[in-house]
Amino acid sequence: MEHPHKDGETAAAAAAAATAAAADPRGASSSSGVVVQVREKKGPLRAAIPYMPFPVAVICLFLNTFVPGLGTFVSAFTVLCGARTDLPDRHMCCVFWLNIAAALIQILTAIVMVGWIMSIFWGMDMVILASYKEQGIPQQL
Repeated sequence: MEHPHKDGETAAAAAAAATAAAADPRGASSSSGVVVQVREKKGPLRAAIPYMPFPVAVICLFLNTFVPGLGTFVSAFTVLCGARTDLPDRHMCCVFWLNIAAALIQILTAIVMVGWIMSIFWGMDMVILASYKEQGIPQQL
């Protein structure tokens, strides 16, 4: 459903854009050079999730699904083994303790289901980050 335009200029611009889009098989005019980039701003706990090998990330997801926080606890030790995170300016021990804190939050709030859901999502994030690592996609998306 189209909304009525407030003035003639807006209607003319919309008509020109529609004509250009119809003429260009890609759906946009060749003169438009607008590039939109979206970056997710992560908090310190989310940014501390390590980029692990894919099988380890799947195991952590499995552990987080059945015992909330256990996979996150295991992933904290991968940081000590050299796994990278989105916190390159922080010391390895600081990132380790951030992961331990996330695991404790998941364990303590699992009683009211919040921690369990958070734990499953955390495990899914681990698998997603591991797949980025395998595909060679840069860390900072």
